[in-house]
Amino acid sequence: MAFSALPLPLSTPSPSTQTSIANPPENLSSSALPLPKLKTPTIRSRLSKLCQEGQPLLARQLFDTLPRPTTVLWNTIIIGFICNNMPNEALLFYAQMKASSPHIKSDPYTYSSTLKACADTRNFKMGKALHCHVLRCLPNPSRIVCNSLLNMYSACYNDFDYSEYDLVRRVFDTMRKRNVVAWNTLVSWYVKTERYAEAVKQFRMMMSMRITPSAVSFVNVFPALSAMGDYKNATVLYGMLLRLGDEYVNDLFAVSSAIFMYAELGCLDYARKIFDHCLERNTEIWNTMIGAYVQNNLPIEAISLFFQAVKSEQAILDEVTFLSALTACSQLQQLELAGQLHAFIIKHLRVMPVILQNATIVMYSRCNSVEMSFKIFHKMPERDVVSWNTMVSAFVQNGLDDEALMLVYEMQKQKFMIDSVTVTALLSASSNLRNLDIGKQTHAYLIRHEIQFEGMDSYLIDMYAKSGSVRIAERIFKKEYTHDRDQATWNSMIAGYTQNGLTEEAFVVFRQMLEQNLIPNAVTLASILPACNPVGNIDMGKQLHAFSIRHHLDQNVFVGTALIDVYSKCGAITYAENVFTGTHEKNSVTYTTMILGYGQHGMGERALSLFHSMQRSGVVPDAITFVAVLSACSYAGLVDEGLSIYDSMKREYNIKPLTPHYCCIADMLGRVGRVVEAYEFVKGLGEEGDVMEIWGSLLGACRIHKHFELGKIVAEKLLEIEAGNGKTGYHVLLSNIYAEEGKWENVDRVRKQMREKA
Repeated sequence: MAFSALPLPLSTPSPSTQTSIANPPENLSSSALPLPKLKTPTIRSRLSKLCQEGQPLLARQLFDTLPRPTTVLWNTIIIGFICNNMPNEALLFYAQMKASSPHIKSDPYTYSSTLKACADTRNFKMGKALHCHVLRCLPNPSRIVCNSLLNMYSACYNDFDYSEYDLVRRVFDTMRKRNVVAWNTLVSWYVKTERYAEAVKQFRMMMSMRITPSAVSFVNVFPALSAMGDYKNATVLYGMLLRLGDEYVNDLFAVSSAIFMYAELGCLDYARKIFDHCLERNTEIWNTMIGAYVQNNLPIEAISLFFQAVKSEQAILDEVTFLSALTACSQLQQLELAGQLHAFIIKHLRVMPVILQNATIVMYSRCNSVEMSFKIFHKMPERDVVSWNTMVSAFVQNGLDDEALMLVYEMQKQKFMIDSVTVTALLSASSNLRNLDIGKQTHAYLIRHEIQFEGMDSYLIDMYAKSGSVRIAERIFKKEYTHDRDQATWNSMIAGYTQNGLTEEAFVVFRQMLEQNLIPNAVTLASILPACNPVGNIDMGKQLHAFSIRHHLDQNVFVGTALIDVYSKCGAITYAENVFTGTHEKNSVTYTTMILGYGQHGMGERALSLFHSMQRSGVVPDAITFVAVLSACSYAGLVDEGLSIYDSMKREYNIKPLTPHYCCIADMLGRVGRVVEAYEFVKGLGEEGDVMEIWGSLLGACRIHKHFELGKIVAEKLLEIEAGNGKTGYHVLLSNIYAEEGKWENVDRVRKQMREKA
């Protein structure tokens, strides 16, 4: 048989098989190969040994010297290549066997191993052809062949419509004798195709047939129970596993699957109990338990367990471990811890995979350090589309929408295709910037490239509504049939009307939604509640509050926050306090809204007290929270407290002050007559923030406290800034300052400038 009879490998060989067939090792010559005639068992033994040692290419060279290989030898080389993760080459061997040796008959092991290769490569066409061979050549196929057929069809489930013609079930039903392997494959098949109740039913059927389940049986059925939320049967089946003895209890895959099941069911105590009683823990078990805490939003427990894993001799930390730890850090939003974890990962891994770098970008973004996120992104030697999308989303989430748009432009220049995730971020950035042009371009891109994704219409409605084109949003909403609209689309239209002050239209859509028997969710209520504010409709607010209680939505953090806002703006601060106190889970937005309410009602002391309570509770304040508390301090004259909070914002929370923060400080100092101090503060900012708005807040204080000389300096600065933009607002204020001083010539000069600009 010629050495070049088979092509080069189509799949990536294992690291130990990198030697090319076209370029054999120098120390391998034809004389080194066993030319004397050997018996089949001897050759089979040599082939098996070479494959077991990770040398399938050398085994192939030996095989190519055989003039007439037997079925056993063909089976050996096929199985050897499958075991070395080279299933494509195994299929080529089978094809060569049928073409070059028609006299050789395939046996059950030939079919079984080749079907395994079809399953590994998801080669449905070849698998079906093999099934036909089996039916022709084996009237009564053995269990090993039938099990292999089950496995092949299960692996290739994307290639046929199992709802119309379930090939796995068909093969299973034709089996005369079924062992536990066949039942396991069937249960796994139903779980894979999300038919969870049927999976549990088949497991029970297996038990009724008096077939003892294996550990794999439990590994397969546990995900079905967790997906169904069936705590009762989960406990029953786990109890059955315990009764079957130590072999089952100590099976690492069964332990990991049980932990995952209880975590999915929200029973973290049971999951942790299983973890603690596990005598041996491999990396997967550590990862499952850490991931369970992350999934259930318990980042402190996740990080604590991660540090235990670091110290454990049993755990070998891998990408999944670090990914869970990074996610937990993102949830905690603690920058110092994030930096420590990042440093540890860099030290532990020589090369940080792209998936971990992407997670690190998210972590720093959530910790209010988008600069660090971009630094990591900028230094990445290789980026995938997820990297770009992650960074774009980080900019949007941190209010840097212009930077997000620029990055999308750069992404296109780098030949990366924009996908649904990019489009979602683009539409969000357009909404935030009220940039209708970018929004329309994005919409056109969606139409041109025929991109459709779940929730697309709701994003488009939100973008057009926030950009002031509520009628376009309305057309998108109305183009769908009423029964085809999902909850997100209804919610976006209600929010769009509310944001544009069209409160009557918002309530009309809300009523239409109820007429369609769609139960409003928390987002619906959070969208409709602000419609009560412009008209001060506290009665409607109370009705919606009652509705939320009736449908068990009053404890939702978004609904609670919206109710606090409604009651505060309607003057019912006591009701707002009651809602705040009754909301069990509070986030930074909930605290911020209540602080704003206190500030609007002149309750600076209460606002300050609540801010400190927020800090003690572990809820991390954001930039808007600081605007709220600084504004409350300003109205209440709590200057020293306000300045202290301003310093802590930069020092403790790493939040960069923005224009609203600067204006609050200038206004705070100006209100109590510390105008010179306010001037020095504003002067020290240089070009930071919206300079005109900041200096403008200082000018009013100069007039109120009759600091005319300083007021003129501030006004001249403002006139210098606004030169050429056609604005005359600060001319009026300067004119009034001169009038109060009795300097009428200057009043005439300023008014003349106003007329010239008009």
